[in-house]
Amino acid sequence: MARTRHWLTKSEPFKYSFDQLVKDGSTRWDGVRNYEARNNLRAMAVGDLCLFYHSNEGKAVVGVARVSRAAYQDPGTEEDWSCVDVEPVVALAKPVTLEEIRGRKSLAEIEMLKRNRLSVTHVTAAEFKTILKMGGTEL
Repeated sequence: MARTRHWLTKSEPFKYSFDQLVKDGSTRWDGVRNYEARNNLRAMAVGDLCLFYHSNEGKAVVGVARVSRAAYQDPGTEEDWSCVDVEPVVALAKPVTLEEIRGRKSLAEIEMLKRNRLSVTHVTAAEFKTILKMGGTEL
């Protein structure tokens, strides 16, 4: 059986928030127009877990989502862009802010800090567990 991989997906909450994902039950993660982020979407598999990060406003990990459909053609364009479907798993008991992530030595190498312009980044299992713990949340 394939091992679950972990990701961090960013969304501006005024465009699409974790609360909206919970209300909707699932959504298409589309509109990604960066080649590296697109390749990360294509690497996602059903069952992979995503930290849901609110960018711009709040700047915090606020929840966990699960990939429910692997990468497919983004229907919003005829160009070579992909999307995945995600569903909510759990809201974090306490949001984990960007400042808290930056301040944690064990997260010094997290890809979101080094590739801060990417909307989809890989997260190691250890980084994922650390952020969940910081957010007072267990899966």
